[in-house]
Amino acid sequence: MAPLVRRTWAPRGRTPVLTQRGRSRRKVSVIGALVISPRLERVRAYFGLLPEANFDGESILAFVRQLRRALRVPLALLWDRLGAHIGEPVAPWLARNRRSVRAHLLPPYAPELNPVELIWGHTKSNPLANFAPREFEDLVAQTQLATLAIGDDEPLLRSFLKHCPLSLRLK
Repeated sequence: MAPLVRRTWAPRGRTPVLTQRGRSRRKVSVIGALVISPRLERVRAYFGLLPEANFDGESILAFVRQLRRALRVPLALLWDRLGAHIGEPVAPWLARNRRSVRAHLLPPYAPELNPVELIWGHTKSNPLANFAPREFEDLVAQTQLATLAIGDDEPLLRSFLKHCPLSLRLK
């Protein structure tokens, strides 16, 4: 729960002080999907939060299923090479649902091609920067607010896409 400390402005002689709880290892894991409409008209982001846990194959699969139900269109997933993306139970499920969900892997060690990595960097260094929650529930709530705000900010999401040298071509 330690904050990412960023430089800030303050009146002369009044140094900002971030009070935080010491030795807390509590965290919120976040998964995200940047969704682009087929004609590149709309861009949205969807997020899932897991307090006090890591995303594993089961939770990633639950997120993809929920995303598929929410969007009701065939999905093309661009994924980094996280083991949970290509292992059990995700890989067998993708093989069975090839008509509605296709997964494409990004090259190894290529975070610059992944616009979702830019979302994480922006979120940590802007809405969540210098945020030192006193209680774990505050961290969960603030993370949820930050992801909801970014999810609907189409100009910001488009800027992440433009910054990535990834070519999006329609077939």
